[in-house]
Amino acid sequence: MVRIYHNSRCSKSRATLALLEEHGGKVEVINYLDNPPTVAELAVLLKQLGMSARELLRTGEAEYASLGLDDPALGDAALIAAMVAHPKLIERPIVVANGKAALGRPPEAVLAIL
Repeated sequence: MVRIYHNSRCSKSRATLALLEEHGGKVEVINYLDNPPTVAELAVLLKQLGMSARELLRTGEAEYASLGLDDPALGDAALIAAMVAHPKLIERPIVVANGKAALGRPPEAVLAIL
């Protein structure tokens, strides 16, 4: 099963979902703004992505500045907590398949894990 953490208002997310559907198989769509991952789930996703929490942050969101997330002293635990509380801060889309994860930027990047 392929899972996508999806935001239907995001063109990259829509393009990634369409690409997954073209390649067949069942796709579980998680609208992460409505159903954000837990702290534990996000920690697993980061490990699967091979990324730090800071690398997964959307720095252009208003919450990034208002919460002071640009502070380099903040560790992964604080950044993960902020992303769980404010899921708009999570870069998207994230696709999980075969025990691995990939960020759909560009959408074709997810093909490597299928």
